[in-house]
Amino acid sequence: VAGYPSGNEPTGHLIIPKSVTYDGISYPVTSIDNKAFDGCSGLTSVTIPNSVTSIGEGAFASCSGLTSVTIPNSVISIGKGAFYECSGLTSVIIGNSVTEIGDIAFFGCSGLTSVNIPKSVTSIGDWAFYKCRGLTSVNIPNSVTSIGGNAFASCSGLTSIKVESGNSVYDSRENCNAIIKTAKNTLISGCKNTIITNSVTEIGDMAFFGCSGLTSVNRRLGVQGLQRLDERHHPQLRHLNR
Repeated sequence: VAGYPSGNEPTGHLIIPKSVTYDGISYPVTSIDNKAFDGCSGLTSVTIPNSVTSIGEGAFASCSGLTSVTIPNSVISIGKGAFYECSGLTSVIIGNSVTEIGDIAFFGCSGLTSVNIPKSVTSIGDWAFYKCRGLTSVNIPNSVTSIGGNAFASCSGLTSIKVESGNSVYDSRENCNAIIKTAKNTLISGCKNTIITNSVTEIGDMAFFGCSGLTSVNRRLGVQGLQRLDERHHPQLRHLNR
């Protein structure tokens, strides 16, 4: 699907067909092209057929009226900025064949309250869920081996972050409510309920960026980067417990 005829912007519920017929020949719909429905603010919901394997870059970007999306099990990749700034989106169901969630895929989906990341996913791109302020919890399956920079930054509503046990690259040791890069003991993403454990030796840049409810930090001696965190990203912090 490449788009829609000029002057016929779709509104309401969009049903993408499983196949199209041209000159008497039926062709399966296997992808939604880059920017196919970019800026269709009148869309409220979309049905994606199980013939589609990829959702292109910016396919539904700035569809501010879109409230719910179900991504079928046939889809393997969600492209860069696929649902960028879909501020009205409250619910996303991601099918269990998706392996890649692209950069800024759900950037600015401020109304999103829940998202399931299936066990098929191996990669979450840079800024993928940035500014998804309605999210309250994130669960990272043990299949994920790559999380891009600031993937969950400015998700101010987050109270729970968990990495499934058995993940070879990341962990949430001691129920710390954070994502830690295991090999380097670096905390890369936290929330207002994060506990910084003894074994953490470094806090990554922007790990707590946008945690508007954060008022204090409990830390242990030897943790690097915490003063930088205080000065650059959290002027509301009034003290550091040592």
